[in-house]
Amino acid sequence: MRNMTSPIASNVLDAIGRTPLIQLKRFLSDESIELFVKLEAANPGGSAKDRPAREMLETALRTGEIHGGSTIIESSSGNMGIGLAQACRYHGLKFICVVDPRAQRQNLAIIKALGGEIELVEYPLNGDFLTARIARVKRLLRETPHSFWPNQYANPANPLAHYQGTIREIDEALGHDFDVLFVATSSTGTAQGCRDFLQRSGRNVEVVAVDSVGSVLFGGIAGTRMIPGLGAGQIPRLAVGQSFDHVARVSDLDCVVGCRKVAHREALLVGGSSGGVLTTVERMQEQLAGKRCVAILHDSGTRYLETVFNDAWVESALGCNPSRLAEMIQHGPADVELEPIA
Repeated sequence: MRNMTSPIASNVLDAIGRTPLIQLKRFLSDESIELFVKLEAANPGGSAKDRPAREMLETALRTGEIHGGSTIIESSSGNMGIGLAQACRYHGLKFICVVDPRAQRQNLAIIKALGGEIELVEYPLNGDFLTARIARVKRLLRETPHSFWPNQYANPANPLAHYQGTIREIDEALGHDFDVLFVATSSTGTAQGCRDFLQRSGRNVEVVAVDSVGSVLFGGIAGTRMIPGLGAGQIPRLAVGQSFDHVARVSDLDCVVGCRKVAHREALLVGGSSGGVLTTVERMQEQLAGKRCVAILHDSGTRYLETVFNDAWVESALGCNPSRLAEMIQHGPADVELEPIA
């Protein structure tokens, strides 16, 4: 049982959560908007995925689905892999992480440093890397004795971790008083857990789900996506039938611009999906006037130094040269189109 009151963590997994909530006073031009960000990079594994990684494994240990000799196998674009590698190392479990070429090299190095093995899927299946990764997971499960798939895409412990932790921490820190929550979506676990807590607590808070252009979530059309951890190439089981107050779609370049802007204006390095979330907040300023808003920032920009913060990568991968990028960072983006989801 994690100690929620003591400032001293009894072990590395006990240190997960209680991440800082920071007010950004320079990012938006409309001073009537209070903007707070939940800095999930402060988790010991460096991202919001530490929370469900721990919850999924410890639930499986409690129920007897896994034991000391089990091998954990999961598909990840990076952060969940790190969270699981950390939790597996602590509990003495073997871990195999199935990744694709979009995974950040630094993330893979961290997984290996924590004792995890990397299984690389080099080619998409039916045009989608996630489909290929899951197919590889299922093959490895058949081939590996005493193996277990946490399945972040379907496991109810994923949203439960955010229901019990992330959103409770936000709600308590703000005295149960805020108006809009912005969350990046992929498995939809974070958004679901937060929305369910707010609804069941009677909070009148709008939840804006930020998705990627090229993601099939919420009726989107499949396309190329270069920023890991945002959107999905196939609909995860957790996402089926889910609805939020609004869906806002961002491009890979929107994510880059958002990351660069918050670094310039607030001296804060955030990861790719967080850049997309902050771009969405900025685009919605007119609708947000006078409101108190919270954005969950899933990870740190230190894991994107070779991509999001690399001008050469941005130009080669996204077709945006440094001078155009600098102009986009300097000037505000166009208004965003919101999709109300019934």
